This record gives sequence, C-alpha cells and structure tokens, in this order.
Amino acid sequence: MGLEEVQMRNLEHRTNRTGWLRAAVLGSNDGLVSTASLMIGVAAASKGDLLITAGLAGIAAGAMSMAVGEYVSVKSQTDIEKTDREIEISQLRDDPEGELLELTQIYIDRGLSKDLARQVALALHKHGALEAHLRDELGHFDHTRARPIQAGIASAIAFTAGGVVPLIGALISGENKVSFILTFTAFGLIAAGVISARIASSPVTKTVLRIFAGGALGVAITAGIGWLVGLTGI
Repeated sequence: MGLEEVQMRNLEHRTNRTGWLRAAVLGSNDGLVSTASLMIGVAAASKGDLLITAGLAGIAAGAMSMAVGEYVSVKSQTDIEKTDREIEISQLRDDPEGELLELTQIYIDRGLSKDLARQVALALHKHGALEAHLRDELGHFDHTRARPIQAGIASAIAFTAGGVVPLIGALISGENKVSFILTFTAFGLIAAGVISARIASSPVTKTVLRIFAGGALGVAITAGIGWLVGLTGI
C-alpha cells in the first residue's frame, strides 16, 4: 500500500472533523432552541410587540456568546496540549532512556512482544521521539488538535443560522405566531440532526431523535415559564 493510498484511507475517517463539527452542532442546536424558547416565552407571556426584537437580540447576543465561549473553552484545550508538549520535551531531554522504556511498555501493552516493542520504540525515537510520545503516549494528533478560531467561527455561524429559522417563522406568521415558530423550529431541529448525521456518518434517525428531543424539552420548559409569567402578570 503506497503513501497516497494510506492518506486517502485516512480521509475516510471522520475524526478530523471533530474540531469544527462539535462546535457547529452545538451552535445550530443552541441557536434554534434558545431563540425559539426566548420568542415563545415572550409570546406566551402576551408580550407580542417585543417578539421580533427579542428574537433579533437573542440571535445577536447568542452568536457572540457562543463564539467567545467556544473560543475560550477550546483555547484552554490548546493550552493543555502545549503544556503537555513542553513537559514531554523536558522529559526527553532529561531522561531519554526512561522515555524509551515508557514507549516500549506502551507497545507491549498494545500486544507487541517485548523485543518487537523495543525495536519499534528505538526506530521511532530515532525518527522523531517527540512526535511518537505525543501521539502514542498522550493521544495528540495534528488532524484532531483543538482549533479555537475555527471552532468559534463555526459556532457563531451555526448559531445564527439556527436562530434565523424560528425568527422567519415569526416574521411570516399572522396572529398565530407560536404555531409558526414551533413548526419552523421543529423542521430546523430535524434538519440539524440530518446534517449532523450526514457529516459524521452516524445513524440519521438516532441523531435526529436526540437533537429533536433535547430541543423540544428546552422550548417546552421556557414556554411554560413564559405562560406562568403571563398568568401572574409579572
């Protein structure tokens, strides 16, 4: 098997998409649920004149919050990876033999014989000790490493796209805004589930049901709170 074929086979995996897919799924789902929940909560509290304003404000604030939050959280992960890399560099400099034994033991634990594990560890130490330890000891891979800016942008765009869906429902509706918002949100959640499943090559039905159930629960709770607020006149 040639190098080009190996690279093509690696592209068939979906692990390299985790850097942005998690943020995109979270963003689109949060955009749908939070915006719809906010608007339905306002509508259920009989504050119809504030509905569109609340939706627009929710999208803007939520998108920025998601972008910053995702960036900060993923950046923390990259800080940890950087610290681990520096520690590994220090250990390889101060105790190369101990690190060689450590790598050998990793391969023994994975099923290689002691002699073969030693040969593999020696070969990898000569070829690139740091990369071998980062990969096989710590599980750091370049194609799955954290990318804060990418995650933040994906989250903000996905949140905005999700938030626009219930807002469109409110804009084109007549008097029965809640029904339109709920209908558009339901279709949005289903679409988000299908897209997520396609990108990750996961079961479509299971993914859609998971996203739809979580979103419906969030909307129902917020709508219930808005209804109670409307009853109490707060």
